[in-house]
Amino acid sequence: MTILKYLFLLLLLALFATTVYVATLDGNFEVTTSAVIKSPRATLFNFVNDYRNWETFVSWKKEDPSAQFFYPGNTVGKGGSYSWKSNEGDGDMTTTAIQDGQSISQKVHLSGAESSSTWVFKDTVGGTKIIWRSKGKMSFKYKMYALFKGGASETYESNQQKTLAQLEKTLAYEINTYKIKVNGLVKKTGTFYLKQSINSKIEKIASNLRIMIPRMIRFTEKNKITTTGHPFVIYHTYDTVNGVSNLSVCIPVKEEIHISEGSDMSSGLLYPFQAVKTTLIGDYSHTREAWSKTRDYLKKNYLTENLGGTALEIYSTNMVQVANPSKWVTEIYVPIKAQAPAALVNTAATSVPLPTTAPVETTSPETNTP
Repeated sequence: MTILKYLFLLLLLALFATTVYVATLDGNFEVTTSAVIKSPRATLFNFVNDYRNWETFVSWKKEDPSAQFFYPGNTVGKGGSYSWKSNEGDGDMTTTAIQDGQSISQKVHLSGAESSSTWVFKDTVGGTKIIWRSKGKMSFKYKMYALFKGGASETYESNQQKTLAQLEKTLAYEINTYKIKVNGLVKKTGTFYLKQSINSKIEKIASNLRIMIPRMIRFTEKNKITTTGHPFVIYHTYDTVNGVSNLSVCIPVKEEIHISEGSDMSSGLLYPFQAVKTTLIGDYSHTREAWSKTRDYLKKNYLTENLGGTALEIYSTNMVQVANPSKWVTEIYVPIKAQAPAALVNTAATSVPLPTTAPVETTSPETNTP
């Protein structure tokens, strides 16, 4: 029994000594890591700029597959954030500033300590060079963890290197894994819808959608509006010469909605129309190829696009539902002129009568600046 008491005392002394030692360690760190990733700068920036993608590449998810990630309404751009719980430590991250396509600044809380982080994106031979700088002070808990991992700076540097390596692998798969199928002619059903319209550079459409679709969904939830399908975009103009587009991000609703005056939201009515449908499974960066294949189908089958009709994309599986871009599903509908041969029409998507209901008054949504 005496031996056990001595062993217990020695254990207490060792624990006390370790605690004192860790408490006196310098927890300050400043780490810079870099990597060249074989992806266009805009694609890489947009991927990192949306926190919903982070669980696909951060090192703490790789080391702890049971880690949980939590997303608020906004995960993109300045003010975007997310949080996580893992065996490596709990934390949250918020974007404090961005320079579009060039840099992202963040504030990070990890295990009770705060730090700052900056990502810089530069064009280089073979892809994009990322420079990732982190600076801050570790909490006692994380210093204890770092003690067994080689030290404060070494721990952060190792985590950043692993994250950048995984980012390259993830991006290569998530962005480049896609499938396009031209489904053929269908009769697209009509619907009432809520919309928010913007003018956007074509290269920024994908990043704008990442902001606008979640906001539209939150607006319908806040106002308890019954939706009848997935978010979609109507392209009013698509000027490839000047690189700009006028478009509306829409949510289909059960009945006509009247929006309060001064709101940047409005309502509309989509009439049934005949169209060629194409399905894209994968990242939105492949939509231009999907549109091109759709128009090739039109030419091959002697069909004429109705340029005065409503061309749209429906996001049946989108970034709000699934983090992985390779699993997103986008349906493209290109309206056609005149009646197509009955043998070509997919009767599974036949039109239905539109409902006739009383209008519903709603409150104005939060302001969006693309």
